[in-house]
Amino acid sequence: MSIAYQVVGDGPTDLILVPGFVSHVEVAWEEPRLAHFLSRMASFSRLIVFDKRGTGMSDPVVGPPSMDERMDDIRAVMDAAGSRRATIFGISEGGTLSLLFARAHPERTQSLILYGSWARRLAGPDYPYGPSADQLEEVIGGMDRGWASGEWWDGGRPSPADDQRHRTWWARYLRMAASPAMAQNVIRMNMRMDIRDLLPTVNRPTLILHRAGDSWIEVGHARYLAEHIPDARYVELPGSDHRPWLGDVDAIADQVEVFVTGRKSRPRRRTNIGVDALSRREREVALLASRGETAAEIASHLYVSKRTVESHLVSVYGKLGIGSKTELIRRASELGI
Repeated sequence: MSIAYQVVGDGPTDLILVPGFVSHVEVAWEEPRLAHFLSRMASFSRLIVFDKRGTGMSDPVVGPPSMDERMDDIRAVMDAAGSRRATIFGISEGGTLSLLFARAHPERTQSLILYGSWARRLAGPDYPYGPSADQLEEVIGGMDRGWASGEWWDGGRPSPADDQRHRTWWARYLRMAASPAMAQNVIRMNMRMDIRDLLPTVNRPTLILHRAGDSWIEVGHARYLAEHIPDARYVELPGSDHRPWLGDVDAIADQVEVFVTGRKSRPRRRTNIGVDALSRREREVALLASRGETAAEIASHLYVSKRTVESHLVSVYGKLGIGSKTELIRRASELGI
């Protein structure tokens, strides 16, 4: 089983980003706001992003993987990236997975960050948050439209940030990340989860972030987590977008940075963006990529691994403020490559 991952940044703390139900480590960088979100994380950490098995560039699977298998993906990526211990940052269902990983592997978990997450997905007699099974199943049944139109399941409350350009990219992202059936079955599997009894046993520093008007995972889920995880720090942010790269990205990034490093960095100088911010090796990679060479061809030319080239390209895109290799080729002269 091969799990696709990237390492970006060289900060002193490893930060493992555990995605939501689907992801694609390359197409993510084509959306400028998501690229900004990832670049902010990488500015103060060694950011490790990956696609869970069955999604994105990782190996396909027949059915939705179990939580044990998905936890093993995190462990395998940490081993491959040389990360002995890390802060685990879970988004949406990735937060639930991160909680389980922290409990199963406390020796590998330095701290936890949960964004837009939950311990139980459905409402019940003793849990008033979330939809009923029938309500969620109705939403799941129509989710496949998103793979064609980029429509988000917002409950009739569309985000101003979710414009046509973003919806076009989101539809492509979904198509590249997983089939509709795989994504729907993952959510159906999540419907059966309830890990509330484990929350008092979480013994790692935990930051919980949630937007007050989240249209997909209502804020009550986060308040419940904060009340039941010992000594958790809870920050409720304004906004209604569930996807963290929409809305005020920096409000989230600032909270994560302070939690991970103990401080917020000063605004960066202009030399930290643009062609002058590229290292010698990044310039070499950017030049060859701008000539249309593939990552494998660049790796052979520079005597490095393909994975190293891909990591350099991620950094290049972030520093140049572009979203793809196509844009790099098109704007090479303008960017000074």
